[in-house]
Amino acid sequence: VFPETSLKVTGIDFLKSQNTRQHHTDGYNIKNLVVRRGQPFQVQVSLSRELRAADKLSLRFGIGENPMKNRGSLLSLKPEREDFNGWKISIVKKNGTECLLSVTSSPNAPVGKYNLHVKTGTNIYKPEYGVIYLLFNPWCEDDVVYMASEAQKKEYVLNDTGYIYVGSAHSIYDRPWNFGQFEEFVLDACMYLLDKSKLSLTNRRDPANVSRAMSALVNANDDNGVLLGNWSGNYVSGTSPMDWIGSVTILQKYYKTKKPVRYGQCWVFAGVLNTVMRCLGVPSRCVSTFNAAHDTEENLTVDTYLNENGEKMNSLSFDSVWNFHVWNDVWMKRTDLPNGFDGWQAIDSTPQEQSQGRFQCGPCPVKAIRGGDVYLPYDGKFVYAEVNADRVYWVVRKVNGKEKYFKVGTETQDIGKNISTKAVGQNRREDITQEYKYPEGSKEERMSMERAYSFLRPSGLMPRSGYASTVRTLGGNIQPLVLKDPVTKTGLHLEITNTEPLHPGNPLEMAITVKISAPGDWTVDLTGSCQLQYYTGSVQANLGTIKETINLEGTSEMQIPLKIAPDAYMKTLSSVEDEVLILVTAIAEVKETNDKLTKETSMSFEYPPITVQMPETAKLYNDFSCAFIFKNKLNVTLENCKLLVEGLGIFKMTTFEQGDIMPGRIMKSEIICTPTRLGEKKIVAKLISNQIKGISTEKAIFITE
Repeated sequence: VFPETSLKVTGIDFLKSQNTRQHHTDGYNIKNLVVRRGQPFQVQVSLSRELRAADKLSLRFGIGENPMKNRGSLLSLKPEREDFNGWKISIVKKNGTECLLSVTSSPNAPVGKYNLHVKTGTNIYKPEYGVIYLLFNPWCEDDVVYMASEAQKKEYVLNDTGYIYVGSAHSIYDRPWNFGQFEEFVLDACMYLLDKSKLSLTNRRDPANVSRAMSALVNANDDNGVLLGNWSGNYVSGTSPMDWIGSVTILQKYYKTKKPVRYGQCWVFAGVLNTVMRCLGVPSRCVSTFNAAHDTEENLTVDTYLNENGEKMNSLSFDSVWNFHVWNDVWMKRTDLPNGFDGWQAIDSTPQEQSQGRFQCGPCPVKAIRGGDVYLPYDGKFVYAEVNADRVYWVVRKVNGKEKYFKVGTETQDIGKNISTKAVGQNRREDITQEYKYPEGSKEERMSMERAYSFLRPSGLMPRSGYASTVRTLGGNIQPLVLKDPVTKTGLHLEITNTEPLHPGNPLEMAITVKISAPGDWTVDLTGSCQLQYYTGSVQANLGTIKETINLEGTSEMQIPLKIAPDAYMKTLSSVEDEVLILVTAIAEVKETNDKLTKETSMSFEYPPITVQMPETAKLYNDFSCAFIFKNKLNVTLENCKLLVEGLGIFKMTTFEQGDIMPGRIMKSEIICTPTRLGEKKIVAKLISNQIKGISTEKAIFITE
């Protein structure tokens, strides 16, 4: 009797186009098969002869350096056998020597790269491109990242472009950002980060652990992660944070060099973390909070110190209020927490505070922030303070040669305003403040605050800068929770506005309006100041102050102008590397009643636009021309202009050096584009000069077959 000819595998087809379409992974620019967990995919195995009943055939999926069955890192799957760790395979059909298999991974399988080998008897076949990438699956009801709405998944998982909202509560604007989670090497960079995180296989099953690890790895602070943060204003040894328009260049560069990319600030960290989470299959969005508190002592107050001219002083505060701060929300069921905390979870990769010894933050349930459940993991206290702290203003005056602190106002509703993200399926801002906070003054808000305070136990309200330790504390007693500051006796109210557009090169024309609502004759001392500051609240220049005493009768108001000449600020504007905001602070004191009130407003400069000229549609692989046009309508020459452009699926990030653009001059740059992908694609452009750090725009084009 002839010995049985042993069964060998002669080839394997991963049926990439069919599988990736069904798994919503057809966008990934990679040769390997990318699939999502908990959902079947098919492979076609070619054999040396027909498959018989006695033949032993198994698919072996190994993950990690040294896959072993007893560790769960090696799965050996045999057709029609009971599942193995929640995985199963079945034979769909046999056709001569061809065998079509269906593989379903477990909906809580560890996410990562699996090596596939096919074993027949004693033979092992190792296919080319046999590494399969397994991702989280928001389309699978049994996956903890399951998201029911198709439109939301299209936005939060599949959209590779979007906006990050920046500016100030007074003037919010959108910054287009290319997430580019499907671009070449981006998925590999994410897999590299997963390996680098040293998460155990068990921890790789859970998006809470994965997102926490990614929040640590996107900053370079303790683990040689992706981006080095820099707020110093000096970026000569790298790329200025203002010069990025997307995550792709950053992640590609990091994957190539395995060294931190220089430099990032909060919106860059959030943009990159959003790319990483969407790339891994976790629904994710960038969230911007205006007037975000960085409360170092967890006592829910942030102290701001003003000098006698009403100018903010940098040196005294350890705390700060950022004009805006950007983090991310990721969507998941929290199996590690009691019920009621599923849904959006805040994570933050900007290195601000250490959590469990590393610069990482979250995931913290957004519902826990709203409900005041700040003890829940992770980092609830920090995130709660970012959106709920109170702001206390102190004036520092010299009395008999010693510095004394005088409280000139408390703002209870100033922090955590206009919490914003891009709307689903639309190019507009959606306000999600109500997901983070109950309405100001509501019964729920009061209960939530009392709950949060019971875990935070703020100490007495005293200035707590390094210089203020000489001030006696109030016997260390804890102040009762005051939800609303009592209304001033005179109904004193301040408003700060600009009376002319804030164009660089023009005078800054602003006004402080003082209102009083009580009957009687009132004398009001008004101090006003104008400064330039970074978005982190760090003052860069003092531009001017006013001091006036005004008389108001009964219910009335008066507008006091504050005007700054171009010479006072243009030098600073041209010499700093970051975008600056105009900060106006006003202090009003009513002589007769000693009522005090402080108000500050940050405003952005206004810039002329860039326009993009190109057709509305184009055919795949057919060239089209795209022109960028900018007219300098300002009264000032823009020096060292560069235009940054990028179009995912159209062209790689390109920089045009434009030199100086004089007032009234028009710049025009043209690029010939070859679209390589179907559907709606966006082109993003940004103009940077010494005077202006970011005029950006974007335009969409529809690519057809």
